[in-house]
Amino acid sequence: MNNEDRLKQRGRHEGMVEDRLGTRARIQQDERALLVGLQKKEQHPGEEEETMRELKTLCKTAGVEVVRMIIQRRRYASAATFVHKGKAEEVQTFVKASGVDAVIFNDELTPMQARNLEEMLQVKVVDRAQLIMDIFAQRAMSADAKLQVELAQLQYLLPRLRGWGDSLSRLGGGIGTRGPGETKLEMEKDQLRRRIHRLRRELEDTKTKRSINRQKRQKQDIPHLALVGYTNTGKSTMLNLLTAAEELAEDKLFATLNPVVRRVDLPDQTEAVLADTVGFIRKLPKQLVPAFQSTLESSTEADLLIHVMDASDPHLLHKWKSVKEILDNVMDGDEWPPVLHVLNKIDAVESPEAQDALTQARSQLTHYVETSALHNTGIDTMLQKVVELLDRGKVMVEFSVPYNQGQWLDWFHRQGDVKDQRYEGDHVAIDVVLPRIEFDKVSTQLESQGITWNLQQQVVGN
Repeated sequence: MNNEDRLKQRGRHEGMVEDRLGTRARIQQDERALLVGLQKKEQHPGEEEETMRELKTLCKTAGVEVVRMIIQRRRYASAATFVHKGKAEEVQTFVKASGVDAVIFNDELTPMQARNLEEMLQVKVVDRAQLIMDIFAQRAMSADAKLQVELAQLQYLLPRLRGWGDSLSRLGGGIGTRGPGETKLEMEKDQLRRRIHRLRRELEDTKTKRSINRQKRQKQDIPHLALVGYTNTGKSTMLNLLTAAEELAEDKLFATLNPVVRRVDLPDQTEAVLADTVGFIRKLPKQLVPAFQSTLESSTEADLLIHVMDASDPHLLHKWKSVKEILDNVMDGDEWPPVLHVLNKIDAVESPEAQDALTQARSQLTHYVETSALHNTGIDTMLQKVVELLDRGKVMVEFSVPYNQGQWLDWFHRQGDVKDQRYEGDHVAIDVVLPRIEFDKVSTQLESQGITWNLQQQVVGN
């Protein structure tokens, strides 16, 4: 299939997505919207207001004007219409009176909820997941990121695919009554499943290429740092400051979607690789966590995570909790590398609420520094702390490897810095500097295969 054919196929697919979602097509710039949220029992007081303000910022990023925000406080969502009957009727009345183009809900709607709301309100109904994925689609630049966005959107669409209006509901049920509309719908579902399968294969190929590049970097023994954090905390500004890069740094959510890797000079006259990652957000669509593995996987392989926080945000610890939950998911049970918390925008701490939150953060965070990337203050201190934590995260180990376990020698050379290798009797003695996290991962496995070791230095360079 040539490029022209691929473009035609992509166009047919996108048209099908728009049509088969009914009026819940993607959001458009300059549209006017009503935002609707539900404060549930398990949420902390004020949490829904926080995420609704965040939803409003997402709308700004998408070019949508927010006309009003409505929040209902109930123990649980309505299975039929998300908000309960009285509030749904209030929303319906406002939509008719205001003439808004869309109603955007602050949670992911089930297919039934979305269908019922669309029929009740007679305007475009969009949920938080769909809005975020649409922003991702607008901002993805690399071919890899575009594939990942499409995969997330198709995974979202598949359970929501439906027939043309009420035509399918009028078809009879039972043997011999399967109508042409229903047959076409099943064919389109099969088409989507095949496309999802192809996208996963293509993404697996790109993952293999990235793995090869990482192995080259590891052979050069260059520490890997990953900038992580909530969206719009100043990560891209920090990257530009540290590496003289010229990456987009906007006061918008999800300004960075594509993996950006640069080299940074450290105070001990060494270099490190610094990767910027996509900003996190509460209620991140579950489809996007695995779909954006390429931007997040640098976190799993980093020697050190640099967690950038907005020190002027009264809710910075709640947002750290959200970042932690997403990283726990990405790490998939693996132990975390060391974390340096960077309390950025320290110059902008003004309100009493922000000052109280900063005081709590100082008491709860283990390793932290305070910076202002905008004014280039505290950066030298941060880099010195990076050097200290990188050293603290390594160990010098002498291993005794039986000859029948020679495959581990290659692993030591790939994962660590081999200082010496000697052949002694029935084993190979090898002295290796390893990241502590890598040593802890394999220590039990090594022991079960008859490999012994002597931990010569608990901390290298301390």
